[in-house]
Amino acid sequence: MSLVLDPAAQDLLFREARTANTFTDEPVTEEQVQAIYDLVKYGPTAFNQSPLRVTLVRSPEARERLVGLMAEGNQPKTAKAPLVAILSADNEFHEELPALFPHFPQAKDAFFSERPVREQAALINGTLQAGYFLVGVRAAGLAAGPMTGFDFAAVQKEFLDDDHTPLMIVNIGKPGEDAWFPRSPRLAYDDVITTV
Repeated sequence: MSLVLDPAAQDLLFREARTANTFTDEPVTEEQVQAIYDLVKYGPTAFNQSPLRVTLVRSPEARERLVGLMAEGNQPKTAKAPLVAILSADNEFHEELPALFPHFPQAKDAFFSERPVREQAALINGTLQAGYFLVGVRAAGLAAGPMTGFDFAAVQKEFLDDDHTPLMIVNIGKPGEDAWFPRSPRLAYDDVITTV
């Protein structure tokens, strides 16, 4: 059985998409970011909790502060990417549940009254949404460079608050010269898929 999605779109979103390590100087506009969000906001999460929060690092001062918190190998590309986004999970997402899950507004208190439960749910569902975000960046014809090589505690302190847990940092823009490392191998179907 073939996929319904056009092969060119499959290539754009998956087969040809890789983590970009260099970018052109072409800016990423607010309109592009809005279009990405307007697409990826429909990705499902448990209870429609939608805990992902995105902090766009646009000012030179904020960029300089962030670059200093990145792992050494991630600093040059983060300094030069047209746009950098800090993706985080909102551990107080439950406050939005009466609006986001209106057919059962009691879910806020019935399931998420305790902070450790919210933190686990926010981590799982925020990471799921981060995956959608990366695909959305690709759908906009941009390259994404997701990274977890940074000081999580320092990024939280510098850019977020105690209610937001950093998930990853994503460099975004048009790929530059020599943007890609060679494609790394993938596991075979039988190594991943098990039927019971």
